[in-house]
Amino acid sequence: MIPHSHSRLSVNRYLFVILVLSTLTTTADAHDDAVDHPNGSVEHHEKSRASASYRQHVETVTNTPGCVAFWDFVHRESGPTSRFIAHVPAGSKNAFPLDANNYVKDYWGIGREATYDDFPLMGRGPFGQAILIRRESDSSFRPLLMVPRERMHDSAIDIKGPDRAVSVVVWAIRESGNHALAGIWHEGTDLKESATKGIQRAVRGQRQYAIFAGLERPGSACGHVSENGAGSFQYKYAMHKTYSTETSPEVPSESNAATLDQSWQCFAMTFDPKRAKIMSWLNGNATERWQDNIKRAVPQIYNAWTQAELHRTPGIQPGEDPTYPADQYYQPPEDNLISKTLLNESPDRRIELHEFDYTRVNVTSERQADGTWRVINRDLVAVCKNPWWFPHPIYSPLDAQNGGPFTIGRVIHSARSVGFTGWIGGVAVFNQALDAKELKTLSSIPVISSRDL
Repeated sequence: MIPHSHSRLSVNRYLFVILVLSTLTTTADAHDDAVDHPNGSVEHHEKSRASASYRQHVETVTNTPGCVAFWDFVHRESGPTSRFIAHVPAGSKNAFPLDANNYVKDYWGIGREATYDDFPLMGRGPFGQAILIRRESDSSFRPLLMVPRERMHDSAIDIKGPDRAVSVVVWAIRESGNHALAGIWHEGTDLKESATKGIQRAVRGQRQYAIFAGLERPGSACGHVSENGAGSFQYKYAMHKTYSTETSPEVPSESNAATLDQSWQCFAMTFDPKRAKIMSWLNGNATERWQDNIKRAVPQIYNAWTQAELHRTPGIQPGEDPTYPADQYYQPPEDNLISKTLLNESPDRRIELHEFDYTRVNVTSERQADGTWRVINRDLVAVCKNPWWFPHPIYSPLDAQNGGPFTIGRVIHSARSVGFTGWIGGVAVFNQALDAKELKTLSSIPVISSRDL
């Protein structure tokens, strides 16, 4: 008979041997899984790491100050509709689900309904997914994704009124086109154009803010803000916009994955009401840009500045239009003289180029009898187009029936042009004017695959 203490020791030794053998077997099995089944535990580890990357990418956006909505085309609502929804701050009740819509059917009464099938998915992108805005050949079909006005009026993305800042950031690959990427920018369907013939719903413009893929400067980032929802400087279109100096390339949407991965661009616009400044950014860059020969290049801006200049002199001056509305004057501050360049001088007359923050003006002076110089003419020759001076509040629609929707991929407008085509991998709206550091961070988010989410 073995003593009790010896019996307990033997049992403990026996259990220790079993534990060691079990550990060796488990380790061998795990090694076999890693070698013989590469899609098993190793794949799970890779997916977990990629999922962590996805969360990190999303949080890079949502943790940026002022983020009120971020659509990444991965996040969807539950239920049969499974629409794309936005990441929103904790406690928000509105996740802004996106409806597929063909605005031509809504306003002209022609064309088919749009569905989510009209927005093919890439399966890759800075957040693991992207939608394709296709080059539609049917002029009665212009699909877009939208949050209808009745579902976003007075919400966090309905940024409007005095002292309200806004930034919009869009991650995209541009295949072609120069028109809208995202924003609240209903251009109206009431313009008298060939495309509006037979229109069923003629509606005034309801513009607030948006980011475009260049407009007159295709491929640039083009930020747009409106103070009245309609045209500017007595022109039918809105004119308060900026253009980045940098431009994005055209990349075929069917390019291989490696090419597409290297082609993502970060388009952004910011509006800072405290500084009365709109800026456009491409990949975190907002190089200063000037428009020379403004009288010929953009006569509406030239005339708006000239009318303000003439109005400052008492009495009706030659060339002054007394009916020109004062709220459409373009008169940025000229109290900060940056430089003065002598262009021409004679004993009795001289012409100098004066550069201010937003304008360059040819100033003509004449020598007086007492030897002093008197300014006899000031002529605008250039304006700064990035940044752009905008001293107005963002347009505030009267109610939900009169405001425009938030749209992605296209905006509602009279011309019904194809607009931007290419991939969109994310859209974010902020109620602050982001700075260069924040936009550089947002533009540096790398690509991940939806297979790894």
